[in-house]
Amino acid sequence: MKALVLEELGKIAIQDREFNEQPGDDDVLIKIHSVGICGSDVHYYQHGRIGPFVVKAPMVLGHEAAGVVLAVGKNVRHLQQGDRVCMEPGIPDMQSAQSRAGIYNLDPAVRFWATPPIDGCLRETVVHPAAFTFKLPDNVSFSEGAMVEPLAIGMHAATKAGIKPGDIALVIGAGPIGVVTALAALAGGCSDVIICDMFAEKLKVAESYPGLHAVNIKTGNLAEKVAALTSGNGADVVFECSGAKQAIASISDHIAPGGTAVLVGMPIDAAPMDIVAAQEKEVTFKTIFRYANMYPRTLRLLSAGKLKVQPLISQTYKFNDAIEAFDRAAAGSPSDIKIMLEME
Repeated sequence: MKALVLEELGKIAIQDREFNEQPGDDDVLIKIHSVGICGSDVHYYQHGRIGPFVVKAPMVLGHEAAGVVLAVGKNVRHLQQGDRVCMEPGIPDMQSAQSRAGIYNLDPAVRFWATPPIDGCLRETVVHPAAFTFKLPDNVSFSEGAMVEPLAIGMHAATKAGIKPGDIALVIGAGPIGVVTALAALAGGCSDVIICDMFAEKLKVAESYPGLHAVNIKTGNLAEKVAALTSGNGADVVFECSGAKQAIASISDHIAPGGTAVLVGMPIDAAPMDIVAAQEKEVTFKTIFRYANMYPRTLRLLSAGKLKVQPLISQTYKFNDAIEAFDRAAAGSPSDIKIMLEME
């Protein structure tokens, strides 16, 4: 079948490749329809590695996907041929201590699409465990289904934050993960979310959503905006989604005493932090790594219209134009949030 393969650093190609596509008793065979290009895909394309994950052999890219069920294993009851679905890309060892504790995203043996050496889903069909395959509501499109994966990260962050109704949050970074985290915070009960970045184009998309207040950190005063919305108290929750060292160091400047900070973005290397400034406010720090148990609730919110992601899809390309799409994503245009590929 056709697949988009990272052949070597800086080189991708559409190839004919063979895969074992016979579903087991607990699996489904899925025809891929839509796949979002993630920052990690681009990072592997440009740099060949993310931290300890190094591309050592050709690898199929892609992990944000939706498609149609072609066949089901004999033990599968909640899905049938023809169902429109999205797929959670991480497959854990269900017998691990982490999986038994409900934190399967932290299973050291998890096999995650397009994380070396595991092939991704930018190919015609995939076999996937039915337990990690979710039926799309009738009013959720394939492209929205592919967006469930990044949305799940924001949902996981909002859940870990323990948002209370009426909280005011600050999101640092208006990339795809920053924006979906802001939307998840609103859906989780925040009355207002301030989102900041240095690119006006990204902030323009963010500020189109009711309840999101965009601040350009190059031309605006973030501290003044936070003070104005919180009566000088600071944000109840701060989501750091940029991974920038300077942003991480500034968390205590904008958070309320007793507030919660959730570290979502991943810095390239160790980031400094003023521990005493955090102690003075008794800041609670939490971290996230991917997500667990977020797909069903994310789909419910999408179906109910509580999460709207279509404005985040900047451009859609056909699979035959995937190299052009990746080159655009790698260029990092400030006006782009999410680039989508369609297999058909």
